[in-house]
Amino acid sequence: MPRMSSARWLLPALIAACATAHAQEPPAANPAKNNPHLGNREAIRSGMTMYRVRCADCHGLDAKGYRGPDLTALLAGGEMTDERLFNTIRKGVPGTDMPPSQASDDELLLTIAYLRNLGAVAPAEAATGNLDNGARIFAAQCRSCHRVGVNGGRIGPDLTRIGVARSRAALVREIRTPSEWMAPTFETVTVVMKDGQRIRGVKKNEDVFSIQVMDLRERIQGYLKADLKEVIYEKESLMPVFSAQRLSDGDLNDLVGYLTSLRGADTATR
Repeated sequence: MPRMSSARWLLPALIAACATAHAQEPPAANPAKNNPHLGNREAIRSGMTMYRVRCADCHGLDAKGYRGPDLTALLAGGEMTDERLFNTIRKGVPGTDMPPSQASDDELLLTIAYLRNLGAVAPAEAATGNLDNGARIFAAQCRSCHRVGVNGGRIGPDLTRIGVARSRAALVREIRTPSEWMAPTFETVTVVMKDGQRIRGVKKNEDVFSIQVMDLRERIQGYLKADLKEVIYEKESLMPVFSAQRLSDGDLNDLVGYLTSLRGADTATR
């Protein structure tokens, strides 16, 4: 009996002691603080391969931005330390198209070594063109689908911070050829009911059994696939093609200049 009573208090005491020791352990150091790959030619080559496979689709082969921001400009400012860059890649950026990375710490360090080796970097893109005319074009052609600040539609992406999320080249491509790439939550779908009724809109969520769609009246509707006749995944964006006949090169330059100036709530209000 005495042995059993000792065991009863010994186990909780050991658990408490281990918990206390664990709580007193210092937080793990950020691996990027001592990146062993910086300046190593072979490591940089490996990092380049990883960057091109995992990052170039959004940030461009030259890291000057496409769907994602210009990384050379971010690194040029000096505020993006290796530790911050590591955490950004690891955790992703909530509210954007950048997901968290499941790559190993060493693979992230190789990628950072490559980015640090890109050489001379360009400053952030400045807004060009007639911004007032660009704002007028946006109000007439784009605001029914896109929001800036608290104004505009919701069927397309919110553009309040588009100036820091897209490069100028990406904006031009997405205006001229919007179907070239569609964000996952803005893919065009048509759900066909069993009575033949069709609802067209953008896909917001989907799993094996259901799909959620925002229709053209900006109503979000959920459907069980078992209740549907068909789900049609379209390759064309709901956004129309703004060809040179519809939007001249001069007006496009003004519109992109206005979009480039949108960098948050304050500029959106302006």
